[in-house]
Amino acid sequence: MKRAGAAQDEEEGVRLAKRVAAMAGVSRREAELLIENGAVRVDGHVVEVPARRVRDAQQVEIATGARPVAIEPVTLLLHKPPGIAFDAPLEKLLIASKHSESDRSQRPPLQRHFAGQQCFTPLESGASGLIVFTQEPRVQRKLVEDAALIENEVMVDVAGLVDGAALHRLNQSPVIDGRAMLPAKVSIGRQVETRTGLRFAVKGSWPGQIAQMCDMAGLRILQMKRIRVGRLPLAGLEVGEWRFMAPGERV
Repeated sequence: MKRAGAAQDEEEGVRLAKRVAAMAGVSRREAELLIENGAVRVDGHVVEVPARRVRDAQQVEIATGARPVAIEPVTLLLHKPPGIAFDAPLEKLLIASKHSESDRSQRPPLQRHFAGQQCFTPLESGASGLIVFTQEPRVQRKLVEDAALIENEVMVDVAGLVDGAALHRLNQSPVIDGRAMLPAKVSIGRQVETRTGLRFAVKGSWPGQIAQMCDMAGLRILQMKRIRVGRLPLAGLEVGEWRFMAPGERV
């Protein structure tokens, strides 16, 4: 007579990590790492969840040459669409299918790359452009400790023409919500009869700062897009796309 536990295992299967550990002759933790690295397929499909249960009849394969190494934390750069908050649920922002084809990191996306990601580069809901998510402690420290010193480049379209007086006002040190801010570097990129394109280079990432600066100068914002955070560029990312920060890149 079969034990109740054995019968249940046969019916529901066993944890994938247990099966992989037995197949590869490794510890349970090493088996979990193999699975989390995307090196294990069940019935031809990659499975990254060690707790997934598999039955005896299911085929489990381990990629040749796969090693049970810890997954390093990563930083992700996203082209945020307008109309969505930077702190919206991650599944609405970092979508696996939106991994940019321009990403030259050669790194395959894994589920662990999206777990615990934090954004320290807030951006208005109505604005689009670059925001940075990270799991890396060194990048987190940089974005937090040097937040007021990191330059953000933002392209802003405003209604009508911008005269010299308004431009001069924009280049003065503003007081935003009672806080004295460093002066921005604001220049005119293009002008047509009904629209002016402005380039803002501002230290710090304070949602609402540029809107308040434009309001004090009597300007109405039509569109806003951040194209750079420190040394990290938006270039190459379409709206909604993301990529890994390359090893040689720095904020």
